[in-house]
Amino acid sequence: MTSELPRSQSDITMPPEISSLNIARVDARSGATEILDQLRDKLSPRGDIVSPRGRALTEEVFGEPLTPVQVVRQICDDVAQQGSPALLRYSNALDKVDLSADQLMVPSEDLAQAHASVDPELIASIRRIRDNVAEFQQAILHQDVTIEPKPGVRLTQRYQPLRRVGVCVPGGAAAYPSTVLMTVVPAQVAGVKEIAVVAPPTPFGAYNQEMLATCHELGIREVYRVGGAQAVAALAYGCDEIAAVDKIVGPGSLGVALAKKHVFGAVDIDSFAGPSEVIVIADETARPDFVAVDLLAQAEHSPGSAILITWDQGLLEKVQEELVKQLATLERNELTLDSLEAFGALILVRDEDHACELTDQFAPEHLHIETANPSDLIAKIRNSGAAFLGHHTPVALGDYAAGPSHVLPTGGTCKWAAGLSSNSFLRSGSVTEFDQDAMNQIAEDVVRLAEKEGLTAHARSVSIRRL
Repeated sequence: MTSELPRSQSDITMPPEISSLNIARVDARSGATEILDQLRDKLSPRGDIVSPRGRALTEEVFGEPLTPVQVVRQICDDVAQQGSPALLRYSNALDKVDLSADQLMVPSEDLAQAHASVDPELIASIRRIRDNVAEFQQAILHQDVTIEPKPGVRLTQRYQPLRRVGVCVPGGAAAYPSTVLMTVVPAQVAGVKEIAVVAPPTPFGAYNQEMLATCHELGIREVYRVGGAQAVAALAYGCDEIAAVDKIVGPGSLGVALAKKHVFGAVDIDSFAGPSEVIVIADETARPDFVAVDLLAQAEHSPGSAILITWDQGLLEKVQEELVKQLATLERNELTLDSLEAFGALILVRDEDHACELTDQFAPEHLHIETANPSDLIAKIRNSGAAFLGHHTPVALGDYAAGPSHVLPTGGTCKWAAGLSSNSFLRSGSVTEFDQDAMNQIAEDVVRLAEKEGLTAHARSVSIRRL
Protein backbone atom coordinates (compact mmCIF):
# COMPACT_ATOMS: atom_id res chain seq x y z
CA MET A 1 0.00 0.00 0.00
CA THR A 2 3.01 2.36 0.23
CA SER A 3 6.02 3.05 -1.89
CA GLU A 4 9.49 2.22 -0.70
CA LEU A 5 11.43 5.19 0.65
CA PRO A 6 13.26 6.98 -2.17
CA ARG A 7 16.99 7.00 -2.49
CA SER A 8 18.90 10.05 -1.33
CA GLN A 9 20.83 12.08 -3.89
CA SER A 10 24.09 10.59 -2.63
CA ASP A 11 22.79 7.10 -3.40
CA ILE A 12 22.14 7.85 -7.09
CA THR A 13 24.54 6.15 -9.46
CA MET A 14 24.96 6.33 -13.22
CA PRO A 15 22.12 4.53 -15.00
CA PRO A 16 22.91 1.00 -16.15
CA GLU A 17 23.35 0.47 -19.86
CA ILE A 18 20.26 -0.47 -21.87
CA SER A 19 21.07 -2.37 -25.06
CA SER A 20 17.66 -3.64 -26.20
CA LEU A 21 13.95 -2.97 -25.89
CA ASN A 22 11.26 -5.62 -26.17
CA ILE A 23 8.34 -3.28 -26.83
CA ALA A 24 5.19 -4.58 -28.54
CA ARG A 25 5.09 -3.85 -32.27
CA VAL A 26 1.75 -4.22 -34.01
CA ASP A 27 0.86 -4.03 -37.69
CA ALA A 28 -2.77 -2.94 -37.40
CA ARG A 29 -3.27 -2.28 -41.11
CA SER A 30 -5.11 -5.59 -41.45
CA GLY A 31 -7.28 -4.94 -38.37
CA ALA A 32 -5.24 -6.58 -35.59
CA THR A 33 -5.95 -4.24 -32.65
CA GLU A 34 -6.20 -6.69 -29.77
CA ILE A 35 -3.13 -5.07 -28.23
CA LEU A 36 -5.18 -2.00 -27.30
CA ASP A 37 -7.77 -4.11 -25.49
CA GLN A 38 -5.00 -5.99 -23.70
CA LEU A 39 -3.27 -2.78 -22.63
CA ARG A 40 -6.53 -1.22 -21.47
CA ASP A 41 -7.22 -4.33 -19.36
CA LYS A 42 -3.74 -4.27 -17.82
CA LEU A 43 -4.03 -0.58 -17.01
CA SER A 44 -7.37 -0.95 -15.28
CA PRO A 45 -6.93 -0.38 -11.51
CA ARG A 46 -9.06 -3.33 -10.45
CA GLY A 47 -7.33 -3.71 -7.12
CA ASP A 48 -7.39 -7.52 -7.04
CA ILE A 49 -3.69 -8.15 -7.69
CA VAL A 50 -1.26 -8.55 -4.80
CA SER A 51 2.48 -8.08 -5.38
CA PRO A 52 4.96 -10.13 -3.32
CA ARG A 53 5.86 -7.03 -1.31
CA GLY A 54 2.20 -6.16 -0.85
CA ARG A 55 1.42 -9.70 0.26
CA ALA A 56 4.18 -9.59 2.87
CA LEU A 57 3.09 -6.20 4.17
CA THR A 58 -0.59 -7.10 4.45
CA GLU A 59 0.30 -10.34 6.23
CA GLU A 60 2.41 -8.32 8.67
CA VAL A 61 -0.31 -5.72 9.32
CA PHE A 62 -3.54 -7.73 8.96
CA GLY A 63 -2.39 -11.29 9.57
CA GLU A 64 -3.43 -12.50 6.11
CA PRO A 65 -2.63 -11.65 2.44
CA LEU A 66 -5.62 -9.44 1.70
CA THR A 67 -6.22 -7.94 -1.74
CA PRO A 68 -5.80 -4.15 -2.07
CA VAL A 69 -9.59 -3.74 -2.12
CA GLN A 70 -9.91 -5.66 1.16
CA VAL A 71 -7.06 -3.68 2.72
CA VAL A 72 -8.62 -0.36 1.77
CA ARG A 73 -12.05 -1.38 3.02
CA GLN A 74 -10.57 -2.37 6.40
CA ILE A 75 -8.57 0.83 6.73
CA CYS A 76 -11.47 3.10 5.78
CA ASP A 77 -13.91 1.32 8.08
CA ASP A 78 -11.48 1.50 11.01
CA VAL A 79 -10.73 5.20 10.51
CA ALA A 80 -14.45 5.94 10.16
CA GLN A 81 -15.23 4.13 13.42
CA GLN A 82 -12.13 4.84 15.52
CA GLY A 83 -10.86 8.14 14.14
CA SER A 84 -7.37 9.33 15.00
CA PRO A 85 -6.14 6.17 16.78
CA ALA A 86 -6.75 4.12 13.63
CA LEU A 87 -5.26 6.84 11.44
CA LEU A 88 -2.05 6.90 13.46
CA ARG A 89 -1.91 3.11 13.76
CA TYR A 90 -2.07 2.58 10.02
CA SER A 91 0.39 5.39 9.34
CA ASN A 92 2.83 3.66 11.66
CA ALA A 93 2.21 0.16 10.28
CA LEU A 94 2.19 1.01 6.57
CA ASP A 95 4.50 4.02 6.30
CA LYS A 96 6.81 2.92 9.15
CA VAL A 97 6.66 6.40 10.68
CA ASP A 98 5.70 6.80 14.32
CA LEU A 99 3.82 10.09 14.64
CA SER A 100 1.74 11.39 17.51
CA ALA A 101 -1.54 13.19 16.97
CA ASP A 102 0.04 16.62 17.48
CA GLN A 103 2.68 15.85 14.84
CA LEU A 104 0.20 15.17 12.02
CA MET A 105 -0.23 18.78 10.98
CA VAL A 106 2.84 20.53 9.56
CA PRO A 107 3.49 23.60 11.75
CA SER A 108 3.06 26.95 10.03
CA GLU A 109 6.65 27.85 10.91
CA ASP A 110 7.85 24.76 9.00
CA LEU A 111 5.92 25.92 5.93
CA ALA A 112 7.43 29.40 6.22
CA GLN A 113 10.92 27.97 6.74
CA ALA A 114 10.59 25.76 3.66
CA HIS A 115 9.49 28.77 1.63
CA ALA A 116 12.50 30.76 2.84
CA SER A 117 14.98 27.95 2.23
CA VAL A 118 14.23 26.84 -1.32
CA ASP A 119 15.73 28.33 -4.47
CA PRO A 120 14.19 31.78 -5.10
CA GLU A 121 14.04 30.92 -8.80
CA LEU A 122 11.74 28.02 -7.93
CA ILE A 123 9.43 30.40 -6.08
CA ALA A 124 9.46 32.70 -9.12
CA SER A 125 8.52 29.74 -11.36
CA ILE A 126 5.73 28.73 -8.97
CA ARG A 127 4.31 32.26 -9.13
CA ARG A 128 4.37 32.35 -12.92
CA ILE A 129 2.77 28.92 -13.15
CA ARG A 130 0.13 29.91 -10.58
CA ASP A 131 -0.75 32.91 -12.72
CA ASN A 132 -0.97 30.74 -15.86
CA VAL A 133 -3.26 28.25 -14.16
CA ALA A 134 -5.40 30.94 -12.52
CA GLU A 135 -5.87 32.83 -15.79
CA PHE A 136 -7.12 29.74 -17.62
CA GLN A 137 -9.26 28.46 -14.75
CA GLN A 138 -10.88 31.87 -14.27
CA ALA A 139 -11.68 32.07 -17.97
CA ILE A 140 -13.59 28.77 -17.94
CA LEU A 141 -15.31 29.25 -14.57
CA HIS A 142 -19.09 28.87 -14.73
CA GLN A 143 -21.11 32.00 -14.06
CA ASP A 144 -24.69 32.26 -12.83
CA VAL A 145 -27.24 32.27 -15.65
CA THR A 146 -30.68 33.90 -15.33
CA ILE A 147 -33.44 33.89 -17.92
CA GLU A 148 -36.95 35.38 -17.94
CA PRO A 149 -38.73 33.24 -20.56
CA LYS A 150 -42.15 34.79 -19.85
CA PRO A 151 -43.40 37.78 -17.89
CA GLY A 152 -43.38 36.97 -14.18
CA VAL A 153 -41.01 34.00 -14.51
CA ARG A 154 -37.40 34.20 -13.40
CA LEU A 155 -35.17 31.10 -13.64
CA THR A 156 -31.57 31.01 -12.41
CA GLN A 157 -28.84 28.41 -12.44
CA ARG A 158 -26.36 29.47 -9.80
CA TYR A 159 -22.94 28.13 -8.82
CA GLN A 160 -21.58 28.04 -5.30
CA PRO A 161 -18.04 27.00 -4.32
CA LEU A 162 -17.62 23.97 -2.11
CA ARG A 163 -16.93 24.85 1.50
CA ARG A 164 -13.96 22.54 2.15
CA VAL A 165 -11.88 20.20 -0.03
CA GLY A 166 -9.02 17.78 0.51
CA VAL A 167 -6.03 17.43 -1.82
CA CYS A 168 -3.94 14.27 -2.04
CA VAL A 169 -0.32 14.89 -3.05
CA PRO A 170 1.84 11.82 -3.82
CA GLY A 171 5.24 11.44 -2.21
CA GLY A 172 6.58 7.95 -2.78
CA ALA A 173 8.96 7.91 -5.74
CA ALA A 174 9.17 11.67 -6.37
CA ALA A 175 8.09 15.05 -5.03
CA TYR A 176 5.14 16.74 -6.72
CA PRO A 177 4.84 20.49 -6.10
CA SER A 178 3.18 20.56 -9.53
CA THR A 179 0.25 18.57 -8.13
CA VAL A 180 -0.23 21.22 -5.45
CA LEU A 181 -0.45 23.89 -8.16
CA MET A 182 -2.76 21.86 -10.41
CA THR A 183 -5.25 21.10 -7.64
CA VAL A 184 -5.10 24.01 -5.23
CA VAL A 185 -5.17 26.88 -7.74
CA PRO A 186 -8.35 25.68 -9.54
CA ALA A 187 -10.03 25.30 -6.13
CA GLN A 188 -8.98 28.79 -5.10
CA VAL A 189 -10.22 30.26 -8.37
CA ALA A 190 -13.58 28.59 -7.72
CA GLY A 191 -13.72 30.30 -4.33
CA VAL A 192 -13.08 27.37 -1.97
CA LYS A 193 -12.11 28.82 1.40
CA GLU A 194 -10.80 25.73 3.19
CA ILE A 195 -8.23 23.46 1.52
CA ALA A 196 -6.48 20.63 3.38
CA VAL A 197 -3.44 18.98 1.80
CA VAL A 198 -2.36 15.46 2.76
CA ALA A 199 0.95 13.90 1.74
CA PRO A 200 2.72 10.76 2.97
CA PRO A 201 5.31 11.24 5.72
CA THR A 202 8.27 10.69 3.38
CA PRO A 203 11.22 12.77 2.11
CA PHE A 204 9.30 13.29 -1.15
CA GLY A 205 5.99 13.90 0.62
CA ALA A 206 5.18 15.97 3.68
CA TYR A 207 8.88 16.47 4.51
CA ASN A 208 9.75 17.76 1.06
CA GLN A 209 10.79 21.41 1.17
CA GLU A 210 9.72 22.24 -2.38
CA MET A 211 6.24 20.83 -1.85
CA LEU A 212 5.85 22.65 1.49
CA ALA A 213 7.17 25.89 -0.03
CA THR A 214 4.58 25.63 -2.80
CA CYS A 215 1.80 25.21 -0.25
CA HIS A 216 3.02 28.26 1.65
CA GLU A 217 3.29 30.36 -1.52
CA LEU A 218 -0.33 29.49 -2.38
CA GLY A 219 -1.54 30.36 1.10
CA ILE A 220 -2.23 26.79 2.21
CA ARG A 221 -1.78 26.40 5.97
CA GLU A 222 -3.39 22.97 6.47
CA VAL A 223 -0.85 20.34 5.46
CA TYR A 224 -0.92 16.91 7.09
CA ARG A 225 1.76 14.22 7.28
CA VAL A 226 -0.39 11.29 6.28
CA GLY A 227 -0.93 9.42 3.03
CA GLY A 228 -2.53 6.34 1.55
CA ALA A 229 -6.02 5.06 2.20
CA GLN A 230 -5.89 6.24 5.81
CA ALA A 231 -5.49 9.87 4.66
CA VAL A 232 -8.44 9.57 2.27
CA ALA A 233 -10.58 8.08 5.02
CA ALA A 234 -9.64 10.86 7.45
CA LEU A 235 -10.59 13.50 4.89
CA ALA A 236 -13.88 11.78 4.11
CA TYR A 237 -15.06 10.98 7.63
CA GLY A 238 -13.08 13.43 9.74
CA CYS A 239 -11.23 12.82 13.00
CA ASP A 240 -9.93 14.84 15.93
CA GLU A 241 -7.02 16.27 13.93
CA ILE A 242 -8.53 16.57 10.43
CA ALA A 243 -11.98 18.00 9.76
CA ALA A 244 -14.08 16.23 7.13
CA VAL A 245 -14.18 17.69 3.62
CA ASP A 246 -16.82 17.84 0.90
CA LYS A 247 -14.60 16.61 -1.94
CA ILE A 248 -11.27 14.79 -2.32
CA VAL A 249 -9.05 15.37 -5.35
CA GLY A 250 -5.56 14.54 -6.50
CA PRO A 251 -3.57 11.51 -7.71
CA GLY A 252 -1.95 8.79 -5.66
CA SER A 253 -1.17 5.13 -5.29
CA LEU A 254 -3.58 2.28 -5.99
CA GLY A 255 -4.52 2.46 -2.32
CA VAL A 256 -5.47 6.12 -2.66
CA ALA A 257 -7.51 5.42 -5.81
CA LEU A 258 -9.37 2.52 -4.20
CA ALA A 259 -10.00 4.53 -1.04
CA LYS A 260 -11.45 7.42 -3.04
CA LYS A 261 -13.75 4.96 -4.75
CA HIS A 262 -14.74 3.49 -1.36
CA VAL A 263 -15.63 6.85 0.25
CA PHE A 264 -17.46 8.23 -2.79
CA GLY A 265 -20.99 9.01 -1.69
CA ALA A 266 -19.89 10.19 1.72
CA VAL A 267 -17.92 12.82 -0.21
CA ASP A 268 -17.39 13.68 -3.85
CA ILE A 269 -14.15 12.72 -5.64
CA ASP A 270 -12.49 13.89 -8.83
CA SER A 271 -11.92 10.48 -10.43
CA PHE A 272 -10.87 6.88 -9.91
CA ALA A 273 -7.41 7.14 -11.45
CA GLY A 274 -5.09 4.46 -12.74
CA PRO A 275 -1.60 4.61 -14.33
CA SER A 276 -0.68 7.51 -16.59
CA GLU A 277 -1.18 7.10 -20.35
CA VAL A 278 -0.20 8.76 -23.61
CA ILE A 279 -0.91 8.07 -27.26
CA VAL A 280 1.35 9.86 -29.72
CA ILE A 281 0.02 10.12 -33.28
CA ALA A 282 2.87 11.01 -35.61
CA ASP A 283 3.55 11.26 -39.34
CA GLU A 284 6.63 11.77 -41.53
CA THR A 285 7.00 15.37 -40.33
CA ALA A 286 7.70 14.27 -36.76
CA ARG A 287 11.23 14.04 -35.41
CA PRO A 288 11.97 10.51 -34.11
CA ASP A 289 13.91 11.86 -31.12
CA PHE A 290 10.95 14.09 -30.15
CA VAL A 291 8.49 11.21 -30.40
CA ALA A 292 10.76 8.86 -28.44
CA VAL A 293 11.23 11.25 -25.53
CA ASP A 294 7.48 11.94 -25.44
CA LEU A 295 6.88 8.21 -25.01
CA LEU A 296 9.63 7.93 -22.38
CA ALA A 297 8.17 10.85 -20.42
CA GLN A 298 5.02 8.85 -19.69
CA ALA A 299 6.74 5.49 -19.29
CA GLU A 300 9.02 6.85 -16.55
CA HIS A 301 5.98 7.21 -14.29
CA SER A 302 6.33 3.42 -14.03
CA PRO A 303 3.68 2.26 -14.43
CA GLY A 304 2.84 4.43 -17.39
CA SER A 305 1.49 3.52 -20.81
CA ALA A 306 3.19 4.94 -23.92
CA ILE A 307 1.78 4.14 -27.37
CA LEU A 308 2.91 5.39 -30.78
CA ILE A 309 0.41 5.24 -33.65
CA THR A 310 1.76 6.05 -37.10
CA TRP A 311 1.25 5.22 -40.77
CA ASP A 312 4.94 5.85 -41.50
CA GLN A 313 6.89 2.61 -41.07
CA GLY A 314 10.22 4.40 -41.36
CA LEU A 315 9.31 6.66 -38.44
CA LEU A 316 8.34 3.64 -36.34
CA GLU A 317 11.75 2.05 -36.93
CA LYS A 318 13.62 5.24 -36.08
CA VAL A 319 11.57 5.82 -32.92
CA GLN A 320 12.44 2.36 -31.62
CA GLU A 321 16.13 3.09 -32.21
CA GLU A 322 15.79 6.41 -30.38
CA LEU A 323 14.02 4.76 -27.45
CA VAL A 324 16.99 2.46 -26.84
CA LYS A 325 19.47 5.31 -27.28
CA GLN A 326 17.65 7.68 -24.93
CA LEU A 327 16.85 5.04 -22.33
CA ALA A 328 20.56 4.75 -21.63
CA THR A 329 20.66 8.37 -20.46
CA LEU A 330 17.72 8.26 -18.02
CA GLU A 331 18.16 8.05 -14.27
CA ARG A 332 15.09 5.82 -13.91
CA ASN A 333 15.83 3.80 -17.02
CA GLU A 334 15.30 0.33 -15.58
CA LEU A 335 11.84 1.27 -14.31
CA THR A 336 11.10 3.06 -17.58
CA LEU A 337 12.21 0.03 -19.59
CA ASP A 338 9.94 -2.23 -17.54
CA SER A 339 7.05 0.15 -18.14
CA LEU A 340 7.62 0.34 -21.89
CA GLU A 341 7.80 -3.42 -22.21
CA ALA A 342 4.71 -4.00 -20.07
CA PHE A 343 2.49 -1.13 -21.20
CA GLY A 344 3.99 0.28 -24.39
CA ALA A 345 3.33 -0.34 -28.08
CA LEU A 346 4.42 0.86 -31.51
CA ILE A 347 1.42 0.53 -33.84
CA LEU A 348 1.46 0.82 -37.63
CA VAL A 349 -1.89 1.84 -39.13
CA ARG A 350 -3.29 2.40 -42.62
CA ASP A 351 -3.72 6.17 -42.51
CA GLU A 352 -4.67 9.09 -40.27
CA ASP A 353 -8.35 8.09 -40.16
CA HIS A 354 -7.35 4.66 -38.88
CA ALA A 355 -5.12 6.34 -36.28
CA CYS A 356 -8.03 8.46 -35.06
CA GLU A 357 -10.31 5.42 -34.89
CA LEU A 358 -7.88 3.45 -32.70
CA THR A 359 -7.22 6.46 -30.48
CA ASP A 360 -10.93 6.91 -29.83
CA GLN A 361 -11.14 3.22 -29.01
CA PHE A 362 -8.38 3.48 -26.41
CA ALA A 363 -9.52 6.88 -25.05
CA PRO A 364 -6.15 7.96 -23.63
CA GLU A 365 -5.51 10.26 -20.71
CA HIS A 366 -3.00 12.26 -22.81
CA LEU A 367 -3.01 12.59 -26.59
CA HIS A 368 -0.11 14.19 -28.44
CA ILE A 369 -0.57 14.77 -32.17
CA GLU A 370 2.75 15.35 -33.94
CA THR A 371 1.67 15.68 -37.57
CA ALA A 372 1.66 18.27 -40.33
CA ASN A 373 -1.96 19.25 -39.56
CA PRO A 374 -2.78 18.31 -35.95
CA SER A 375 -5.94 20.45 -35.85
CA ASP A 376 -7.44 18.31 -38.62
CA LEU A 377 -6.87 15.15 -36.60
CA ILE A 378 -8.13 16.40 -33.23
CA ALA A 379 -11.39 17.34 -34.96
CA LYS A 380 -11.89 13.63 -35.71
CA ILE A 381 -11.17 12.41 -32.16
CA ARG A 382 -13.79 12.51 -29.44
CA ASN A 383 -12.04 10.74 -26.57
CA SER A 384 -8.97 12.16 -24.85
CA GLY A 385 -8.43 13.57 -21.39
CA ALA A 386 -6.10 16.29 -22.66
CA ALA A 387 -4.77 16.87 -26.17
CA PHE A 388 -1.47 18.48 -27.17
CA LEU A 389 -1.08 19.67 -30.74
CA GLY A 390 2.08 20.11 -32.74
CA HIS A 391 5.76 19.29 -32.64
CA HIS A 392 6.50 21.88 -29.95
CA THR A 393 3.76 21.09 -27.42
CA PRO A 394 5.06 18.23 -25.29
CA VAL A 395 2.73 16.84 -22.64
CA ALA A 396 5.11 18.14 -19.97
CA LEU A 397 3.90 21.67 -20.71
CA GLY A 398 0.47 20.61 -19.51
CA ASP A 399 1.90 18.64 -16.62
CA TYR A 400 3.66 21.66 -15.22
CA ALA A 401 2.72 25.07 -16.48
CA ALA A 402 0.27 25.67 -19.34
CA GLY A 403 -2.96 26.26 -17.39
CA PRO A 404 -5.33 23.27 -17.60
CA SER A 405 -4.97 20.89 -14.64
CA HIS A 406 -2.87 17.77 -15.05
CA VAL A 407 -5.35 15.74 -12.97
CA LEU A 408 -7.05 13.82 -15.79
CA PRO A 409 -9.30 10.78 -16.33
CA THR A 410 -7.44 7.53 -17.02
CA GLY A 411 -8.41 3.97 -17.88
CA GLY A 412 -10.68 5.00 -20.76
CA THR A 413 -12.93 7.03 -18.47
CA CYS A 414 -12.46 10.18 -20.56
CA LYS A 415 -15.32 8.78 -22.66
CA TRP A 416 -17.56 10.22 -19.96
CA ALA A 417 -15.35 11.97 -17.37
CA ALA A 418 -13.57 15.33 -17.48
CA GLY A 419 -10.27 16.49 -16.08
CA LEU A 420 -10.11 18.54 -12.91
CA SER A 421 -10.87 22.24 -13.31
CA SER A 422 -12.16 25.20 -11.35
CA ASN A 423 -15.68 24.04 -12.22
CA SER A 424 -15.01 20.78 -10.36
CA PHE A 425 -15.19 22.77 -7.12
CA LEU A 426 -18.58 24.35 -7.77
CA ARG A 427 -21.97 23.05 -6.70
CA SER A 428 -24.78 23.95 -9.07
CA GLY A 429 -28.35 24.62 -8.06
CA SER A 430 -31.41 26.26 -9.55
CA VAL A 431 -33.54 29.17 -8.29
CA THR A 432 -37.12 29.48 -9.53
CA GLU A 433 -39.45 32.45 -9.02
CA PHE A 434 -43.03 32.92 -10.37
CA ASP A 435 -45.48 35.70 -9.72
CA GLN A 436 -49.25 35.12 -9.42
CA ASP A 437 -50.11 35.58 -13.08
CA ALA A 438 -47.28 33.38 -14.30
CA MET A 439 -48.26 30.62 -11.86
CA ASN A 440 -51.88 30.79 -13.05
CA GLN A 441 -50.75 30.26 -16.64
CA ILE A 442 -48.78 27.09 -15.88
CA ALA A 443 -51.05 25.74 -13.12
CA GLU A 444 -53.35 23.70 -15.35
CA ASP A 445 -50.47 21.67 -16.79
CA VAL A 446 -48.96 21.02 -13.37
CA VAL A 447 -52.26 19.95 -11.83
CA ARG A 448 -53.10 17.65 -14.71
CA LEU A 449 -49.77 15.82 -14.61
CA ALA A 450 -49.73 15.58 -10.80
CA GLU A 451 -53.21 14.06 -10.74
CA LYS A 452 -52.25 11.54 -13.43
CA GLU A 453 -49.45 10.43 -11.11
CA GLY A 454 -51.81 10.22 -8.15
CA LEU A 455 -49.98 12.96 -6.24
CA THR A 456 -53.01 14.97 -5.18
CA ALA A 457 -51.16 17.08 -2.61
CA HIS A 458 -48.81 18.23 -5.34
CA ALA A 459 -51.80 19.22 -7.46
CA ARG A 460 -53.52 20.95 -4.56
CA SER A 461 -50.37 22.96 -3.64
CA VAL A 462 -50.82 24.70 -7.00
CA SER A 463 -54.61 24.82 -7.34
CA ILE A 464 -55.05 26.30 -3.86
CA ARG A 465 -53.06 29.31 -5.00
CA ARG A 466 -55.07 30.02 -8.14
CA LEU A 467 -57.24 33.11 -8.20
